Formats: sequence, C-alpha cells, structure tokens
Amino acid sequence: IASSSVGAAIALASVAKDLNIRVVVLGTPAEEGGGGKIVMLERGAFDGIDVAALVHPGPVDVSFAEPFAVRHIAVKFSGKAAHAAAYPEQGVNAADAFTIAQVAIGLLRQQLPSTVRVHGVMTRGGEAPNAIPEVTEGRWYVRATSTKLMEETFDRVAKCFEAGALATGCVLEIHDESEPYSEFTNHPNLNDIYKLNAQAIGRVFDDNDPRIKMNRASTDLGNISKVIASIHPYIGVNSGSAVNHQKEFAAACITADADQAVLDASKAMAMTLVDIASDPALREYVKGYSRP
Repeated sequence: IASSSVGAAIALASVAKDLNIRVVVLGTPAEEGGGGKIVMLERGAFDGIDVAALVHPGPVDVSFAEPFAVRHIAVKFSGKAAHAAAYPEQGVNAADAFTIAQVAIGLLRQQLPSTVRVHGVMTRGGEAPNAIPEVTEGRWYVRATSTKLMEETFDRVAKCFEAGALATGCVLEIHDESEPYSEFTNHPNLNDIYKLNAQAIGRVFDDNDPRIKMNRASTDLGNISKVIASIHPYIGVNSGSAVNHQKEFAAACITADADQAVLDASKAMAMTLVDIASDPALREYVKGYSRP
C-alpha cells in the first residue's frame, strides 16, 4: 500500500506543475483497528485535498471497493476467583460468561443477513486450570454493509454479552477501541478510469472471480470517502488460491510478481489522477463532492 502510493507520487511529481495540482502522500497508521485516518481527518490532515487514492493488495485485481462499516469492540467479564476443586461454589466464572456470550452470538448468526459479519477472539481466558477464571477479555468486530445496519447488529450482539454476565453474575464492560469505520462510498466514474488505465498496462479484471471478496474488508478510508472523492482498488499479487491473512499470501507478497504489482498499482493510480486533473468536468466533480 505504502510503496505503491509513494511510487504514484513520484510519477505525479514530474507533471504536478503542468497539471496545477498538489500531490500529498499521507502516512496513515493504525488502519486495522485504530482509525488513524479518522483522527487525521478530524485534525485537518486532509484539508484541501480533493481526491484520495489507495491501492490494496489482494489475490486478484478489483477496480472498486465494497468495505463494510465496522465497530471494533473490547469486552471484559469480571467474576471471582476460587479454587476449582476445593471451593468452586465460591467462584464467579468469567470463562463461563464468555462461553455463554459466544454461544449466543453463534446462534444469533442464523438470523443475521448475509450483509453482516460478527467475529472475534478471546484474548484472556484464565490463569490456571485449578482456578475459577476471575477475568476474561476479548476483541470483537461487528460489520455490515451500512452504518445503520452495523449499529442495529451491534445492539443485538451486545445483548449476547449481557446474557453471559446475567447468567453467571459477572460484571460486563464493553468499549470501542476506535471510532467506528463507515462503509465505503464509491464513484463509478472514477473507478472506471482506474480500471481502463490498469487494463492499458496489462492488468486483468474478472468480476466473477470469487476471490474479489477481499474488497469487502473494512477500512477507515470509508470515513474519508464520505467527505473526499476516493478510490480504493485492489491489485492482484498472483497468490493463486491463497488469500489475505494467510501465510501463503504473505509469501506471495515477496515475489517478483508482487513487485510488479506494486509498480503497476503506482502507474495505474498516477495515470488515473492525471486523467482526473486533466478533465475540467472531473475536477469540478471531485471539488464539488469533497468537503472536509
């Protein structure tokens, strides 16, 4: 992501004066769970920017993004420790509370639409097998295709955690780890320009390939897309059947094919921004949309 953005900026620097544009490369940390772009937006880092562009690696090329809105939540159950063999009746089992919540969420999924995702992990499950767990903790994501649906789903998921606390007598704490991420707002005209430029340098797109689903992964660029015209295409690294967050995909990202993908992403991004800057109507379009 970073290398292709830097590459595009280097390419654009040579024509920026002729196009009367300013090229900005923003390093945006804490994308996967910290909402770095949201904080930077609130503090003015995106002021004066009319178009935001980011290309993400994936198994295959995709010209458009469909990221879900998401809430990143931290959960904690607090109970009471006791010796599991000698005095189990004196304990309040925080692990049981977490188990009840997970079972409730698993059953809830049957009634959730396909436009929703709920998933998480337990990060603290107890200290020793001979002690009733006093504290359990976890991190969960609630995603949906719209912020409204995400919030509605979160309310249902929260009740599952409340059920665990109620059934066991534990104390429940839930808090957000960052500001919620919005769903991504696409601009088909801008996506099409990127696709044509990528095809011109040899990239291939197949919208029927099931591996294009990486374009649904949540991102804080969704919040940026609400106020700045944005594109978020994906560049394939020729990973075969391996998909993001698998070790085989990570291995594919250090191959010659992946290096070429970085160069192609840089070229396609730069070419797209040149096209936007060269077209008076498109310049007015993005200026009219963008409103940080």
